Amino acid sequence: MPRCLVISAPASGSGKTTLTLALARAYRDRGLAVQCFKSGPDYIDPVFHTAATGRTSVNIDSWAMRRDTIEALAARGRDADLVLAEGSMGLFDGVAVPGISGTGASADIAEMMGWPVLLMLDPSGQAQTAAAVAAGLRDFRPGVRIAGVVLNRVASARHEDLVRRAMEGAGISVLGSLPRHAPIKLPERHLGLVQAAEHSHLDEIIGEAARLVAERVDLDALLQLAECTWTAGAKSAPRVTPPGQRIALARDAAFSFIYPHIVEGWRAVGAEIMPFSPLADEAPHGAGVAGDIDAVDAERAGVRADQGGDEVDEGRLAGAVRAEQGHDLARPHRQVQPVEGVGLAERLGEVGCLEGRIHL
Repeated sequence: MPRCLVISAPASGSGKTTLTLALARAYRDRGLAVQCFKSGPDYIDPVFHTAATGRTSVNIDSWAMRRDTIEALAARGRDADLVLAEGSMGLFDGVAVPGISGTGASADIAEMMGWPVLLMLDPSGQAQTAAAVAAGLRDFRPGVRIAGVVLNRVASARHEDLVRRAMEGAGISVLGSLPRHAPIKLPERHLGLVQAAEHSHLDEIIGEAARLVAERVDLDALLQLAECTWTAGAKSAPRVTPPGQRIALARDAAFSFIYPHIVEGWRAVGAEIMPFSPLADEAPHGAGVAGDIDAVDAERAGVRADQGGDEVDEGRLAGAVRAEQGHDLARPHRQVQPVEGVGLAERLGEVGCLEGRIHL
């Protein structure tokens, strides 16, 4: 029987990503194949998932995707021993107007796929009331099954005992607890976690989190509660229409936001992906040399050069002459897209996804 979990919480900032990474690595260390997914449009968390499991994590989004697309993407977990899908925000949080197959809430994915939910619950500043919160989440939507909870940032043994007793009275399983000062928090900035590529000791951080969770969470009991009736179908990956036959793709420490399944889809229909690095002062392949390119993707949603030295190196971008010249050649065909950034980063953001050809 397959084992699947959606890792969710009442709100953002509860520790979902840390728990997901820790569980993924802890079970991988036990010899299990773990496949991660991310509910919602998040570029950052899936890269951490991939580092923890050794398998590419992709996004599944009920607001933006049809059900058959979600099922096709989820099918990459067919050979895994455990599927972990990290939620976004609170369990039931989504947009006001439903999209293609839902509001984008993590609960949509849980109900659609039949995956039980593990709640990461932070009882800071409360005790028995935490059980009322968990019970409310359990009863809010009949099609969503809560497997249990893991308590985070617990202040003391007495605090944990009070919460556990209340949870037991509400019929909710507590699978474990993490102390308030656990040394495994991942650094964040205003839009989310610091990117995985910026962590020089990421593997050690994930390993330490896995060891702590293995000591304080009942992994055997959790694995049993993760049993579900989901069966991965044999659906092929969704067809993605590329913007051109030859696609120049900005890829480096500053330009790293992209959905892996999109690139996979482009390649699957025969498109040629040509990475270039603005930070290394590389122009898009075909710009400034003999040949042509059909499209330039400067990762229009992911350019953030104005957030300080720990975001990207503004000086290196400012001096990237060839990359800027490549942008100028592409400018007549650009589609303007909103980005955060200044200088070259802003101009590359304007390139967006260009349809047409540049003849040189």
